[in-house]
Formats: sequence, structure tokens, C-alpha cells
Amino acid sequence: MASFVEPVTLSDRGVRLEPLALSHEPSLAAAAADGALWTLRITSVPEPGATRAYIEAALEGRAQGHRFAFAVVEEASGDVLGTTSFHDILPAVKRVEIGYTWYAKRVQRTHVNTTAKLLMMGHAFDTLGCHVVGWRTDNFNFASQRAIERLGARKDGVIRGHALRRDGTIRDTVMYSLRAGEWPETQAQLLYLLEQHHQ
Repeated sequence: MASFVEPVTLSDRGVRLEPLALSHEPSLAAAAADGALWTLRITSVPEPGATRAYIEAALEGRAQGHRFAFAVVEEASGDVLGTTSFHDILPAVKRVEIGYTWYAKRVQRTHVNTTAKLLMMGHAFDTLGCHVVGWRTDNFNFASQRAIERLGARKDGVIRGHALRRDGTIRDTVMYSLRAGEWPETQAQLLYLLEQHHQ
């Protein structure tokens, strides 16, 4: 049976999203090392030596049909800048979430994340025919909440006592979503922001 999310490579503005593979391990580890991102208690970035297991877990999620991970690649250099995924894939209701997203410190707050999200939302709504795209984040990850809100997503609410953080504390999860009818306006706004960035 075909998966709802089939392997695909997406690219725009010098950013390429390609299916995450074990061959990305060295460059993904290097991206995580830029800013020692695993030290942040509110993210899922692999620590040194754990990148292969991180990729294997993503590939297992792909085999089971509930997650599809991408390597985010800088086309000019071929460097892996980070990773992002479709997850909690629900074909019956045509819903996916976007998450497991992190980038090397040097490309944070650049056009990279906006471009990647634009590509993923376009694929979800325009190719897969999704009715809803969702996001979730730690209640203390204020930077992530601001980034999701900048994408045009609406806050659905907070699931309290929802998941373990890497330090063993229990987090509340903030849930967001964007419906298909809201996509054209959101797409136009994100394209506008990217044009402003490139001027």
C-alpha cells in the first residue's frame, strides 16, 4: 500500500528538502554542533554520538507511516542545515503536523525556516490535499511559538502534562493549526516576507 507521504524532494530559494537518510549522519551531527543545540532542554536535537540513532528512529517512523523526515540542505554548498518532519500523519482525515524541526545556529532567524515551511505547507495542502496542518511545541519554547504564529497558524490550545522533556520534567504542549482555507492568504504573506528578506 502506498504511503500518504511519498518520498519527495522540494526546493526553493537555495534550500532543498530531501528525504533524511543515514548518509546525512556526519553533516547532521555537524549542524547540531553549531550552537551545541542538544543542551536546550526544550528541543529534541541529538547529542554527540546519538545522530545515527536519531536518523534510525526517523526512518522507523517513516516505515510505520506516521513520520516523514527531511534533511534541510543548502543547495550552494551541499551542507545539511538541519532537519524537519511531517509527523502524526493521519491519512483518514488528511492531516499532518510539521515538527522535529531544528537548524544549525548560523541559519536560525534567516530565510531558511520560512522557506522550508512554505515548501512543506505547499506540499501538504496543494499536493497531498490536506485539510489541516498542525504544529506542537513546548510551553516554554517561546521562540518556537512565535515562529509558528508568524507562519499564520492559530493556537488551538494547551495539552497539560503531555510529554517528557530530555531532563525528565513533564511539559505542557501548545497546539497550533492552519486549515486549507487559510492557506492561500498565509502563502501570500510568507512569500511577501521572503521577498522583503531578499531585497
